[in-house]
Amino acid sequence: MRRAWTEADGPMPAVYLGHGAPTLVDDERWTAELAAWARSLPRPRAILVVSAHWESAPLTLGATADAVPLTYDFYGFPRRYYEMTYPAPGAPDLAERVKALVPRTEPVAEQPDRGLDHGAYVPLMVMYPEADVPVLQMSMPSLDPERLFELGRRLRPLREEGVLVMGSGFLTHGLPFLRDWRPDAPAPGWSREFDAWAREALARGDVDERMAFRDRAPGMPYAHPTVEHFAPLFVALGAASDPEAPPETTIEGFYMGLAKRSFQVA
Repeated sequence: MRRAWTEADGPMPAVYLGHGAPTLVDDERWTAELAAWARSLPRPRAILVVSAHWESAPLTLGATADAVPLTYDFYGFPRRYYEMTYPAPGAPDLAERVKALVPRTEPVAEQPDRGLDHGAYVPLMVMYPEADVPVLQMSMPSLDPERLFELGRRLRPLREEGVLVMGSGFLTHGLPFLRDWRPDAPAPGWSREFDAWAREALARGDVDERMAFRDRAPGMPYAHPTVEHFAPLFVALGAASDPEAPPETTIEGFYMGLAKRSFQVA
């Protein structure tokens, strides 16, 4: 049994991670890295997930009841991936806290029948396989980095209450430009270049540089022909106590040539 978070631990980190496809659960190296990361943390009181796979305005909160069926938001995979379950407890109290923290100018809707999508449950199956931590998924109401950063800043107090704030995406996600789909395929130049730029910008604490990634990052637009997999990063950064402090990199490398760089911020 993992040690549960207490106030003596200080705030839980905010994290940004690559969630991969449902097939992530079959990758021994990546699952070992995610599991080790989770073991290094106290068990959170609850988890708030912002996934690349849920854009909805206004800001929307997913199911808060226990064990609502998952959202299988992918196509063409073997049947067993549609039989995965993750019966995590709901987090109605966390939903109320989120509503209290966001500004009045940010209306909040609820979608009680929307279960966790694969950007949420796939990494959680690896990190918290017992499904014993309450989980709430929240939509991205916009892909604007400044708006998401401000949303993360509003949610920062949750970390002091033992909540793990999780942005789930993929540091590079140029699927249309992949030619080799093997898990160990060499990374294309655009993927390596974007990953190196992100590593350096994070180390420098350069918030403006990161927000201007569309124009400044090498490898664009190949690394992100659409930007929803990079956008959750800004929620995690906004939730940091000091967004300019270098994050702690927890996972790096590539999967199918895509950068799986993941990190946590204090």
